[in-house]
Amino acid sequence: MRSASLQSTQSQEEFTLQDLKKLEPIIKNILTYNKDFPFDVQPVPLRKIFAPGEEENLDVEEELDTATGTGLIQSFPTRVPGTLLPRLPSEPGMTLLTLKIEKIGLKDAGQCIEPYMTISVRDLDGVDLNPVQDTPVSTHKEDTYIHFDVDVEIQKHLEKLPKGAAIFFEFKHYKPKKKFTSTKCFAFMEMDEIKPGPIVIELYKKPTDFKRKKLNLLTKKPLYLHLHQTLHKD
Repeated sequence: MRSASLQSTQSQEEFTLQDLKKLEPIIKNILTYNKDFPFDVQPVPLRKIFAPGEEENLDVEEELDTATGTGLIQSFPTRVPGTLLPRLPSEPGMTLLTLKIEKIGLKDAGQCIEPYMTISVRDLDGVDLNPVQDTPVSTHKEDTYIHFDVDVEIQKHLEKLPKGAAIFFEFKHYKPKKKFTSTKCFAFMEMDEIKPGPIVIELYKKPTDFKRKKLNLLTKKPLYLHLHQTLHKD
């Protein structure tokens, strides 16, 4: 607007230098860490983020590289530390949800390296409604199960979540041949499934479909994500 204002020979609404200077503090502070916004935003560890379908393409690349004797040279951090957040302060008449992630059943559980879960709350369009949280890496494997036994505090009162929201759980593990952390499968819980006590939910094939449009079960075998729900209401 400033450039157009300077170049135009016809009368129009001006965008003055003083107007432009008003933007300077906003631009300077836009990425500044601020505890007041609207929750305490902590630095997020850097990690490779894949577009939908990109991991599947890399699966094909790995097969080709194995056949030719060459390897992928990209290297990424082998571990994402846990970023679990504390429970929100209680509010009268409002309900908070604690989800204990107990274990996940996988036919190749023993082969998963540095497994962890990423938890997010999404609306029907797949937009984040809460800070995304990662569990610590699990070190306990038993038969076809990977145990986590960690509590995840949902960072919004249930009454404030929009209709159609869902809680997503992405299971991730490190792939040494590709040198990056990959999503193996995902699961989700919808609002009508929130009730105190244990629950098991089905696992779906990647890529994670936050809009819940094209869902494909990971396996026909009876392997699930096991959770326990606790509701806190004042």
